[in-house]
Amino acid sequence: MTLDDFSQYARHRVDDYLTHSLGQYEPATHLQSAMAYSLFNGGKRVRPMLTYAAASLFGEANNLTDASAAAIESIHAYSLIHDDLPAMDDDDLRRGKPTCHIQFDEATAILAGDALQTFAFELLSDSKHQNTKVQLQLIQELVHASGRHGMVTGQMIDLANVGNNINIDELEQMHQHKTGALIRASIRMGAISTGAKSEADFAALDAYAVAIGLAFQVQDDIIDITSDTTTLGKTQFSDEEANKPTYPKLLGLAGAQALAQSLHSQAITAISPFGDAAQPLVELANYIIGRNH
Repeated sequence: MTLDDFSQYARHRVDDYLTHSLGQYEPATHLQSAMAYSLFNGGKRVRPMLTYAAASLFGEANNLTDASAAAIESIHAYSLIHDDLPAMDDDDLRRGKPTCHIQFDEATAILAGDALQTFAFELLSDSKHQNTKVQLQLIQELVHASGRHGMVTGQMIDLANVGNNINIDELEQMHQHKTGALIRASIRMGAISTGAKSEADFAALDAYAVAIGLAFQVQDDIIDITSDTTTLGKTQFSDEEANKPTYPKLLGLAGAQALAQSLHSQAITAISPFGDAAQPLVELANYIIGRNH
């Protein structure tokens, strides 16, 4: 299966699951429109792809794999809504479209983000899965990755350091929380959903996740200055204009590109014990450092 084929497979599965699960709740029609706007606005579904790729190492994707992929994408969508708000990054464009608070209004965007966050745990805790032990494991993974131990703290560090000079270790710590924690959870949750239990397997997946999570952010920083607004789907130089700490700022463009390549090599080495079964994860690593948007 090519990466394009795998991308279509993952997108189809997670989008179907999200559409079916979101359903209709009459009092929340306007709120659900804002939620759906942000869930289905052309995202690449990288995190669900990682979930399905990790799941495939240990068995066939199942309903808990779908719930995991959908929950992760819901958390990701909520984080982007809030990230774009005037009090945060104050962005008008996301994936080439007006951001949620521009398309709707600021209050609706805040509430849509809140609703998407709780929707994620609604998906994972649904009694229809009838596997409370694994469901609790999945919920714990996502809680840890998305809250004060992960993404939210990463965003707080980011906001606290706008205009400040921080070193490379501090920048890495920020991105391990802000971006890397949810990527790690995407992979671990996929593995858990299909029965992974070996500590050695999880150690290999964690090493891959750490490398690819950081590579994802390094590449984001690179393309913020090398791709134009149309290609990016958001305003070019937005990080630079906000005076945010970035890898090109600390290492230079060539240094940041070399770091991305080194992290890519580390990721591929980490999953080599899985052999040919890890090919989707290899292809995703190639994509993450090769993308221009």
